[in-house]
Amino acid sequence: MIPITAVDVSDAEPLVTEVIRSGALVQGPMVRRLEQGFAEIAGTRHAIAVNSGTTALAASLQALGLRPGDEVVTSPFTFVATLNAAIQAGATVRFADVDAEDLTLDPERVAAAVTGRTRALLPVHLYGQTARMDELAAIAAEHDLHIVEDAAQAVGAAFAGRPAGSYGLGCFSLYATKNLTTAEGGMITTDADALADRLRMLRNHGMRARYSYEIPGNNYRMTDLHAALGIPQLARLPEMTETRRRNAARLSEGLAGIPGVSVPEELPGRTHVWHQYTVRIGPEAHLSRDELASALAARGVGTGVYYPRVVFDYDCYTGHPLVAPTSPGDVPVAATAAREVLSLPVHAALTDEQLDTIVAVVREALHA
Repeated sequence: MIPITAVDVSDAEPLVTEVIRSGALVQGPMVRRLEQGFAEIAGTRHAIAVNSGTTALAASLQALGLRPGDEVVTSPFTFVATLNAAIQAGATVRFADVDAEDLTLDPERVAAAVTGRTRALLPVHLYGQTARMDELAAIAAEHDLHIVEDAAQAVGAAFAGRPAGSYGLGCFSLYATKNLTTAEGGMITTDADALADRLRMLRNHGMRARYSYEIPGNNYRMTDLHAALGIPQLARLPEMTETRRRNAARLSEGLAGIPGVSVPEELPGRTHVWHQYTVRIGPEAHLSRDELASALAARGVGTGVYYPRVVFDYDCYTGHPLVAPTSPGDVPVAATAAREVLSLPVHAALTDEQLDTIVAVVREALHA
């Protein structure tokens, strides 16, 4: 089976051993090293390590001091962590549809969704490509809103040369499947000194010094063992990203011209880091998306569906007091994408032979 993702952290073994021998296991020197390197990637003054990407989102929204009735506008086409984190922070979540070209927030829909209660915009950078941050930043400036970027899939991505995570509060996931991983972990980036200080207290039960509680907080800390896994990848990230770019180009060349199949593109002015290579299987294709996924699995090619439904379209969110009433029909672009998207392997461990196999198997299954 050619897997949808592959993880190699073997070069971290010396650092992991160093942590074990040191006895400094949590929020120690390895975490600080990871934070310093990550801040350089994001081009920000601060990077605050936490224990997951979900925590990064939740802590960032909590740091803004949202009050009951405050609203956050975000994407309906995202992993559930985006929604759960906003709910955890006590925000009312309002959805704007996505753009058909990149499946990230459509600025026109965002502008229409902003109300007098809106406090923050929460764009989701999808598959390794940023949202249209120039237009979203302009909307935020016009209405005096915070920007919290869900950059879970976008480490190293950029819009017009400006790194993802540098527009306000950037929230990254370092989960095992991400382009840069610590197995579990997350990172928050910002240039705002006051917010960075508050986030560091929030992750440590509200303490700046031991047993000196200044704000209600939580245990959001990252361990040094997790940080040690990620540190060697900081230097390798450009190389890994370039390999993903080459793999994506090879797939797009091989899959071009198949009826009903739309291949992804790096849009002008953006730096795509290809966390996922996601095609769309339209009605003109020989098989439906789900039929194609089954056919590829039978032929030894792993796939993923990110995401099979719009994020609010589950019973647990229906009628939820913090989820603005929305139906899939209110976000038709996102709802259509949920029926069509299929991610193929693009990770840096793929061989040329495996890439050729992926192309050949897709074309065979679709009679192309």
